[in-house]
Amino acid sequence: MNPLLQEFQDQAQEVIELAQQDLKGIKTGRAKPSLVEDVEVLAYNSKMTLKELASITAPDPQQIVVSPWDKTVLEEIEKALASSDLHINPVVDGDIIRIKIPPLTQETRQELVKLVTQKLESAKAMLRQVRNESKAKIEEQEGQSGISEDDIHQQLQELQKITDETMDKLEEMGKNKEAELMSL
Repeated sequence: MNPLLQEFQDQAQEVIELAQQDLKGIKTGRAKPSLVEDVEVLAYNSKMTLKELASITAPDPQQIVVSPWDKTVLEEIEKALASSDLHINPVVDGDIIRIKIPPLTQETRQELVKLVTQKLESAKAMLRQVRNESKAKIEEQEGQSGISEDDIHQQLQELQKITDETMDKLEEMGKNKEAELMSL
């Protein structure tokens, strides 16, 4: 594959991964370890993610249980969870932390669907920006020795094909997240 197209494909994959991270942070009313695993905790004089400090489980759809490997960081974990932008209320229960995930109201679900749409639009805008930069690089090859107009045309077609495939993946991710949000 052409190096310019390979570079674009790598950048498109990064956009998909960013969108997945964004969507993972939207709570769906179901308890999932991924909801809290990336919360940053100030422990051992450095910032660490929760998944580095504890095992995180979801024993039922309405509860997450955080069990720190080192019980001395229990209080720091609780503080980090309480002050996160997830709007959750961690409760210390002995050596573990329990987090109750309330079911979402229909109104909240609709707000979250709007948020999913906004995040996907941002990802699509990023993809278009990257595509435009790659398109400009391909078009700059015009007039270079060993590069014909047909080569440039073919590269532009391949660029559009990769863009369309990536857009489809983003759409699919959005539909899946919306279905997850709207299911009771």
